Amino acid sequence: MERKQRLQKTTTPKKLSIDFPVRINKYISNAGICSRRDADKLIQEGKIQINGKVATELGQKVEQNDEVRYNGKVISPQNYVYVLLNKPKDFISTMEDPEDRKTVMDIVKGACDERIYPVGRLDRNTTGLLLLTNDGQLSQKLTHPSYKIKKIYHVELDKPLTANHLEDIAAGFSLDDGPVTVSEIAILDETKKNIGIQIHIGRNRIVRRIFENFGYEVVKLDRTMYGSLTKKDLPRGKWRFLTDKELNLLKNMS
Repeated sequence: MERKQRLQKTTTPKKLSIDFPVRINKYISNAGICSRRDADKLIQEGKIQINGKVATELGQKVEQNDEVRYNGKVISPQNYVYVLLNKPKDFISTMEDPEDRKTVMDIVKGACDERIYPVGRLDRNTTGLLLLTNDGQLSQKLTHPSYKIKKIYHVELDKPLTANHLEDIAAGFSLDDGPVTVSEIAILDETKKNIGIQIHIGRNRIVRRIFENFGYEVVKLDRTMYGSLTKKDLPRGKWRFLTDKELNLLKNMS
């Protein structure tokens, strides 16, 4: 029990500091609704009200005592929360599931009062690192293809990976939805079934599809590194808040 508490309480939610007056798009972003760019779209679509009037100017400023509404509901800046989860198998990476399957939100329930959500997804049978936050701007950065966030996976295959296939994957190839570029790939042991692979692309089921393309079945898939984040001291099925150092590294990634 003591170890569990130490893992989960390494840091606390980050306090939000806003200097008023503040631009409306920043206010919306800090309320955890979306990124500033998407906030501008909400304003253009007439979905934002300030003190009962529809906001019409993208650069409009909000004062501390102003009431801001999105789709009729009052919104306000909130604390930013960053939770790192070592996802176990058989949990899906969604807020809720119509089929009533287990979700990652069941694991982090009670972590904070703020409404956090997964950054990207790991499929049901994939384990490993998953970040959850209410920071819409950081979430967009980490999932946007142009930022090419590094992801490292440990893959276990149903049969040994041949030298030719290793070279083919390393050289790059194409799937039906576009080219695939692998940053690094290596065989990890003598069985040649355990593979380490580093990618920057984030397409759906991309690691499984890479190996399926060459006739292999992925038996186990574990994300061991996400950006600058690692699983060090984070057992499977446990979560913790990011440290200040980890958060700064993530935000400064280009």
